[in-house]
Amino acid sequence: MRTNLFELLLALEWSPMAVLVLIAVRLLVEIVAATGASRCAQERLRFGGCPWRRLRPQMRRPREMSAGEWPYGTFLQRLAPPVRMTLLGLGVRRQVPAGQIVIHEGIRESHLVLLEEGLTKVTASLPDGRSALLSLRVGGDLVGEMSALNNAPRSATVTTCGPARYSVIQPDRFKQFLKEHPDAALELAAMVSDRLRWSNRRRIDFTSYPVKLRVARVIAELCRTHGRQGSDGIIIDVRLTQPDLATICGASETAIQKALRELRTDGLVDTDYRRITVRDLSSLRKLGNLESSDD
Repeated sequence: MRTNLFELLLALEWSPMAVLVLIAVRLLVEIVAATGASRCAQERLRFGGCPWRRLRPQMRRPREMSAGEWPYGTFLQRLAPPVRMTLLGLGVRRQVPAGQIVIHEGIRESHLVLLEEGLTKVTASLPDGRSALLSLRVGGDLVGEMSALNNAPRSATVTTCGPARYSVIQPDRFKQFLKEHPDAALELAAMVSDRLRWSNRRRIDFTSYPVKLRVARVIAELCRTHGRQGSDGIIIDVRLTQPDLATICGASETAIQKALRELRTDGLVDTDYRRITVRDLSSLRKLGNLESSDD
């Protein structure tokens, strides 16, 4: 019945991300409703002769990091310290080099990937054989939640852009974690909502703004998600090529080059090899028609 409902929503031209938000909210309601009923069972599990530690993977616990050490908006940054440490202990930890595919588009699998260190890119195949860059994910981000929630094939590919460390979490363990920590379920719904907002904003940008404004809006948001304060401005520590920026902005590489040249002339940004420094974030926001809270 649930599958039929989601297929109906897709047929009514709901976007996949909107359907995902609906799935997350519905899952949240089920989790909150089940929390009271499952509490006694959890207590029996802890104190009824079955040591809780036996259900955890045998591995060295990760060093705790404060919320401020995780990039703003990531799933780990949203969680309280005890909940964060519980989540970090759920999975099997892996360390991989650059260019490693951690999630394959089209594969039917349902585990989640919790990124701990490194930068990854999320891409999807286009009908003409090219790949579209959908987003970037960094340490602290959770990926693969869509397939974990609806058991559908992967909708995108996630590839490491450099050496990375992450944990693989099985969906049953993650759902149990959400039952035990309803606040984490709320943060999961908020994270999915933020990603839907990003997707909708990109769709609006493609139809409503010229390329220069699209570039300004994307760079302003990258300042929030991947920026650090430097002596000359905000440095975006992401190895983002002009073709990558072109796919995010929905423009040609030539148009991106022109827009960046104009932003440099205006004194708003400096560009170096795969690095952008924002000299005047306030003016960049104003150019992109962004309120201070929008990016």
